[in-house]
Amino acid sequence: MREKILLCLLLLGGIHAQCTEAQIRLVGGRSRCQGRVEIYYRGSWGTVCDDAWDLNDANVVCRQMRCGSALQAPGRARFGRGSGQIWLDDVACTGCESSLTSCRHRGYGRHNCGHQEDAGVVCRETTPLSLSVRLVGGRSRCQGRVEVLYGGSWGTVCDDSWDLRDANVVCRQVGCGPARQAPGSARFGRGSGQIWLDDVVCTGRETSLASCRHRGYGSHNCGHQEDAGVVCQERTPSLRVRLVGGGSRCQGRVEVLYGGSWGTVCDDSWDLRDANVVCRQVGCGPARQAPGSARFGRGSGPIWLDDVVCTGRETSLASCRHRGYGSHNCGHQEDAGVVCHESRITPSFSVRLVGGCNRCQGRVELFYGGSWGTVCDDGWDLNDANVVCRQLRCGQAVSAVNNARFGRGSGRIWLDDVACTGRESSLASCRHPPYGRHNCGHHEDAGVVCRG
Repeated sequence: MREKILLCLLLLGGIHAQCTEAQIRLVGGRSRCQGRVEIYYRGSWGTVCDDAWDLNDANVVCRQMRCGSALQAPGRARFGRGSGQIWLDDVACTGCESSLTSCRHRGYGRHNCGHQEDAGVVCRETTPLSLSVRLVGGRSRCQGRVEVLYGGSWGTVCDDSWDLRDANVVCRQVGCGPARQAPGSARFGRGSGQIWLDDVVCTGRETSLASCRHRGYGSHNCGHQEDAGVVCQERTPSLRVRLVGGGSRCQGRVEVLYGGSWGTVCDDSWDLRDANVVCRQVGCGPARQAPGSARFGRGSGPIWLDDVVCTGRETSLASCRHRGYGSHNCGHQEDAGVVCHESRITPSFSVRLVGGCNRCQGRVELFYGGSWGTVCDDGWDLNDANVVCRQLRCGQAVSAVNNARFGRGSGRIWLDDVACTGRESSLASCRHPPYGRHNCGHHEDAGVVCRG
């Protein structure tokens, strides 16, 4: 897994500062939470020298990778020798930094090491990464070549030891029924790019392919002629749904999550019965309107559904009849929306703090519409921070920090211009523009420091 971090090269003795976007990854381990430490700087991946490498340094890497605390800080290329640049040497972290590049070091590319001294980490596994999985090249959504998203790119799985137990995990993860076949030899066509997994060994009870044993991400002895596939029994999926661009959480453009990406619904035959299903699914009251013609703005990316026909009694839009996922004759100027009666219950979304030294400080992130996102610091103050601290049972707020002090987030920015009185029990109860509407970048991500 690679996590984006901010590398800031300060030219000592001068006034020029250069900031570039970089990445970090662990390579050669048997899980996502162990391996050789590599960072991406100036267009290439490079390693870290083990001079002075210790648990404080490893803890920063483990936190950055969203793993648990560091168990070991091995050197001497325990996870194999890297190649190319050695970017960091004499790293000296306190253990409290939010990224490895915030720690003291000799300067990028300055070292007296060879790759026999490449540093690694072994972190305490937290909840296993739930890899995004998709099936490609099949005749339905429940069959195809298995591909996983890792390190920002899609890659395949080698068929060495691939069997029905492994296939069952994939079928469960993509919302299909039990596995019927676990074909290899690239039955659904050869993939391209990386081969991410090899020698996968599942019990069949895991909830994600990431929880199964394997050789380590990117470690294999295969070619794409050995790409693994699955054939699962079909069953109705339970689509995630969100509303975007409306004036409240109960109105907006309808978007569904399918195949790992959000997409829209075409307004052909869209009516109140369809809208009622969506309103019920997002926890709002009955539908008042079923607007089309992109009233809430044009979406982007795929158009997943067209010619939707619901009775109005379904519990999920996935249970309604439609043309098939991705099959349509529409453009985004026909994106469907809903206006629901507001529910009397204010949503209380999940909130977490990321990048701090303990659970009561960090960047504020909230879970909405099926994904985590950040809060913009426009108008962010102690009243807002107090609500977050109370919601997390961390006592009173000490400070309401801004300018991404705890690192820049990624993905959506869900809230902006938050205005709390300080007495609310949840950030969701505070005044703010519609979810996802903002004029910010992640350099303005808000944070808190609570007394807790």
